[in-house]
Order: sequence, then C-alpha cells, then structure tokens
Amino acid sequence: MIQQNLSPVKRVNKIVTLDSDLIVIGGGMAGTCAAITAARSGIHVILIQDRPVLGGNASSEVRLWALGATSHMGNNNRWSREGGVIDEILVENLYRNKEGNAIILDTILLEKVILEPNITLLLNTMVYELEKKDETNISSLKAFCSQNSTEYALSAPLFCDASGDGIVGFKAGASFRMGAEGKSEFGEGFTPVEGYGELLGHTIYFYTKDTGHPVKYIAPSYALKDITKIPRFGSIKTGDTGCNFWWFEYGGRRDTIHDTEEIKWELWSVVYGVWNYLKNSGKFPENENLSLEWVGTIPGKRESRRFEGPYMLKQQDIVEQVHFDDAVSFGGWAIDLHPADGVFSKLSPCNQYHSKGIYEIPYRCFLSKDIENLFIAGRIISASHVAFGSTRVMATSGHGGQAIGIAAALCCQSGLKPVDFTTPKNIKLLQQKLNIAGQSIPGVPIEKSENLAAKAQIDASSTLSISQIPFDGSWYDLNFSAGQLLPLAKETQYSFEIMVDAARATTLVAELQVSSKIQNYTPDCLVDKQTINLETGVQQVKITFSNTLKENQYGFILFRSNPEVKIRCSEKRITGVVSVFNKTNPAVNNFGTQMPPENSGFDTFEFWCPERRPKGQNFAMNIFPSLICFSKENLVNGYTRPYIGSNAWVADFNDTHSSITLTWDKTQKIHSVTLFFDTDFDHPMESSQMGHPEDIIPFCVRSYKIKDDNENLLYEEKDNHQTINNWKPGNELNTKKLHFEFDQSVTNVPTSLFEIYID
Repeated sequence: MIQQNLSPVKRVNKIVTLDSDLIVIGGGMAGTCAAITAARSGIHVILIQDRPVLGGNASSEVRLWALGATSHMGNNNRWSREGGVIDEILVENLYRNKEGNAIILDTILLEKVILEPNITLLLNTMVYELEKKDETNISSLKAFCSQNSTEYALSAPLFCDASGDGIVGFKAGASFRMGAEGKSEFGEGFTPVEGYGELLGHTIYFYTKDTGHPVKYIAPSYALKDITKIPRFGSIKTGDTGCNFWWFEYGGRRDTIHDTEEIKWELWSVVYGVWNYLKNSGKFPENENLSLEWVGTIPGKRESRRFEGPYMLKQQDIVEQVHFDDAVSFGGWAIDLHPADGVFSKLSPCNQYHSKGIYEIPYRCFLSKDIENLFIAGRIISASHVAFGSTRVMATSGHGGQAIGIAAALCCQSGLKPVDFTTPKNIKLLQQKLNIAGQSIPGVPIEKSENLAAKAQIDASSTLSISQIPFDGSWYDLNFSAGQLLPLAKETQYSFEIMVDAARATTLVAELQVSSKIQNYTPDCLVDKQTINLETGVQQVKITFSNTLKENQYGFILFRSNPEVKIRCSEKRITGVVSVFNKTNPAVNNFGTQMPPENSGFDTFEFWCPERRPKGQNFAMNIFPSLICFSKENLVNGYTRPYIGSNAWVADFNDTHSSITLTWDKTQKIHSVTLFFDTDFDHPMESSQMGHPEDIIPFCVRSYKIKDDNENLLYEEKDNHQTINNWKPGNELNTKKLHFEFDQSVTNVPTSLFEIYID
C-alpha cells in the first residue's frame, strides 16, 4: 500500500535521465528508418514517438498506405521502389501481410525497432522543451510520457527531427517556412495561383464491415447534415473505404499545427455525415448490412512547417532530374498539390504531374542551415512548397531517413559535424555506406575497390542469353498500345519475331523507342518505325529495325493499338525484363499521355507502365541477335537493381541448381557476405488496404548455400524472401574460394542475383 499525506510543496513526476549518440524525434517512417539505420551502424539511438505505435500516417491510427517513387505503378519510374530499411519493411509486410492490414504493419515496425539493441524506444512520449549548448547547438530535450507519468531528460550530441511538425527545429530556433513561395523566388511554374491556397490539409478515413444482418445508423449531432456541401458527393459510392477517401481533406485554410483539433472535428463531421448519407439517404440499399468498423481518431497530416537547409529542393530539380554530387536519396512521386479547401472545394481534389523519371535529393536538404547538430527528416525537409508536393510521401521520407541514420553514425564515429559530410571526400564515404545498405542512389554504384568479390575470379554454372521469350502464354488483345522493355546494346541492328492473330487483314505498327536520358524509362526518342501488313488468322511476323541505339540502354519495342490484333504472350518472367502498356491510371493523373497546363514547368509525354501480376506477361518473341545482358560481371558492377542495364546475373532456365564460384589467388579473410536479390523494385508494395497477389516475389531466390574451398557448408538459407541477405561467419573465416549454390524458386522464373559484396 502507498499512502502520502498532504505535501507542503508541489510534487514532481518521476524523472528519468538518458544519454545517447542520436535522438530521433518522431516515429513515422522517416524517424523509424533513421533510428534503425543508425543503430545498425553501431551507435545508440533514442527514438521518441508521441503515439502508441510507430509508422505515423501508415500506422493503424491513420491507415494511409506507404508509397513513394513507384506511384502505384502509374508512372514511368521503372524499378524505383526505395531500397534499404524501408524496402526491408515493405517486403516483410508483403510476406506477413499481403492483404494490407495496417495493424499487422504496426507489429512489424515495432518488432524491427525492439530487435535493435542500440535503440531505446519511448512511445506515448512527447517532447515539450529543449536546452541549447549555444546559439547553434542543441544540448538536451525534455519529454513527458502520459502513460507512465514520467518525465525524461534526454541528451545527445546529435538530433534528428522527424516529428512532422518540426517541434524540435521550431523550439531550437531553426529557420522554417509554412505555405507556398511566390513564383518570383524560384521561378517554379507550378506555384499555386491566388485562391488555390498555400497548404495541403489533413484527412481522416473510415472502414466498414458486413455484419450479415441489417444495421441501423443514427448519426451524431456533429455529423455533416447537408451532403451537398461536398461538391464531389456524387462520386461517393458503396465499397469505397480507407484510402479511397484520401480526398476527405480539410484544413488548408487553417493553421495546420495549432488548429489540428478543430480540423479533426470538421473531418469527423464529414466522415459521419458521409456515412449517414450512405446508410440513410435511400440511394444505397446495398449498404443495409454494413456497419462502421473503424474511424480514424487522429487526422493524417500532409503539410505544416518546412525547414531551411543549405539547399532547398525546387520544382526544376525534380522535373529536370538535376544531378547533385551529394545525392543520398531519390524521389519519384508526382508533384502533387491539393486545393486548400479540400473536400469542400469545387476544384479537382488534387493537381499532380510527373517527371520523366526519378530525381535525386541532396544530403543538404536533410540539414538545418542554422542548427549545427540537427538533422531534419520526413515531410519537413528543405524543399519548396511545390517540390514538397512530391518529397512528402512516406516511402520517400523513409528513404531520406536512412541517409540521416548513417550520416549520424559516421559523425559519431569520426567526430565530425553533419555539415562536414557535404565535402566531396566525406560524401563519397556516406554514399558508399548507404549503397551497401541498399540505398541505390541513382548513378552512384557501390565502389568496387572495397569489394573483395570484385577481386576474385567469377565462374557461373550458366548464363542466360535471350534468343527467345517462349511462346507459351495467353493472347493479349491490342486494344491498348503495348510493348516490351528490354536491355539493348548500342549499334546493334535488332529483329523481333512475334506471333499475332488478326481478325482480318490489317496492319501492325511497331516502333523502337528509347529515353532521351539513358537512365529513364520514358520512350521519348523514336529510333525506328515499321508498319507490317497482316493476313487474317494466326501468323508469325518478323520486325527488323534498320536504325540502332547510340548507347547501351533500355529500349521499347512498342506495338500501337489495333483492336483487330492479338499478340501471343509468355509465361516466362525474367529479372530486368518487363512488358509495358499505354493505359490509364486516373488515381495518379495518368491518362495515357501527360498534358500539363501551359507554362506549368512540366513535360508532355506518354505513360508506359507494367501491369500487376498475374497480369503483365512478357510478349513472346524470337530475338535476333540474342540479348547478352546477364553476365557474371554484373555481380560486382556496384548496381543492385536495373539501371541503364539489367545489372543482374541470370542463370539459364534449365539450370535449376545454379551456382557462382569466387576464387582468389591467395587466402582472404572474410568478415561478411552480402547478397542482393531481386524483389521486383517495380512493385509498389503499398503497405495497407490494396492487397497483393503474392507474399514472396517470384524473382527472389528462396534457398541457397554458401560453401568454402573444401566444400564445407558455411551457411544455408531455406526460406528467404528479403532483398538483402547479410551473413557474418561466427568464427574467423579464411578461404581462397566461396561457392554459392542456388535453387530455382519458381519454374517459369530463372535464378537471378544483382550483387555480391564481401568484406
């Protein structure tokens, strides 16, 4: 029993004092990825989250799917899913939770964090004060946990603000912005016009369930009474739940920080008013058995403060795909702005346009220009309001958080400041560490000089050359234009023999196109065009392109739409080879061709995107000459996904127990072996609601063995599903040879591997 008498002085809460190398404020995707990456790099991290779960807008409290450069597979950013920890999380979520239950994602994120011994996690804990060592350095934070009535005194040499509203940056006095810049500052063509508004609002979702019997609904008094106040109310329909209602947005005319509670009540009014309309208007009798299963209790925030770094990303950097020597991350979501009136606006609920490919984000955008020991992460990074329209999404935010995590570790280990890693020598070190962890910075390969595998003789049991994509699949009706994306060689004249079925005598228009920037996958340069006369019925057609490519890069063999024609497809799927279609995806403003407003600063181009499995079969064809693009040398070229070329070693289809052998002239001391597998970086892996056709990507090697020069088994994996596998020998390993044996995982997919990194 505890009993205390009246105290003559005020009582104080329990106070816990903690020291760390890095304190991360905010447990959304950015903060979580930053904390995990830093901890794995060898420093101690305190991760502070003011909510009971991690994940921020992706958590079960909000339930927005995490997404980034892949943009629902609705843009031309091939193989662009963010790598590293954010990829590890999404792949694990696919494996455990392909149905997209946000509650399961909560458990995965929590598990990832608590399994790191270098992380101290403080949930339900809010930072409310800080102390500064001097004008430009933070020394400590004060935080309070409402669940255990404990105050925390937290100190560290480095801090990362990933809090969404930037509470630490704000309290520290760092320069920030809120709202849209004028067009004169950066010359951005997409600067919002007067009346559109300067801020994006918040959103609250709801989910329903079928109870199997009639359910009545009586709306609360604060529910919206007049549904016509929502100009788009006519588009509301049965079956839409969760992220389908991303446009239930409000708050862009308010202070999106201090008015959040009032904004939440307005959104509750909308949600419960819409449900009252669906249940009681008489227009939706199919809803009789439906009940509300869940309504968000906190809004998902889109925009508030943005902090100024040594560099501020702008629209031109995204659209023109500007190269930065200090690139540490990339993005690819459309520049996606919303009218400030949100759900009550008569304007389109979003206004988004894409670039022709992914864009780089420089390290300087993750620093405060004022506070020397403060990193900034997530939607508050240094970007203009227009550029923020793309950088704000969660997978992009998580990817940037990883750069901060490793930068912080390098600072602690070297005694340098965050800004010191903007120098050419130090940024190369940071980029190397990031890429080994799977970051895949555009145009920056893993440095071969540090990879023992690159110093070995490499032998492969077989190597696939593509002379044929077999004619064993279904038929594709050419109602929409379609094509095959292939890694082609420069100055090579190619012929392709396909099988077609023509309903009558007609013509087939075939084109060979490439991207004007060799790293892109937007076909905007016509190399050659052929028109082929077809007879009625099934026939084989040979297409020879006279003109050739000027560079080694991906080429598009395109077939323009003709409803009278079908093309034979293939059951076979191959790493780095994909079919593409000129269809539409209105959810991301893809209507086949991007037609931006005049002087908006965007390009006009066609969209050519894959279809999700089990659709999207490759087009069957004989290829002359064969494609020699999967050599064993790719295993040490430093790229861990398709980029300009396939960058993969692929075994022959018939080599079901393939192998790679590394042999050195002299004995090597092996500290670790890292293998980079193919988990289809085209797949967006939306974290919730959508659902996915498989729990393990078919290209991914599931079982393999590693043996030494005496054929001793060193390591065996029987159930892999992850992109990156890292093995560290338990005892000192000295050997002149490593032998890797791989089992083919899926019969219609040959074994593949992107990279072997050994140190």
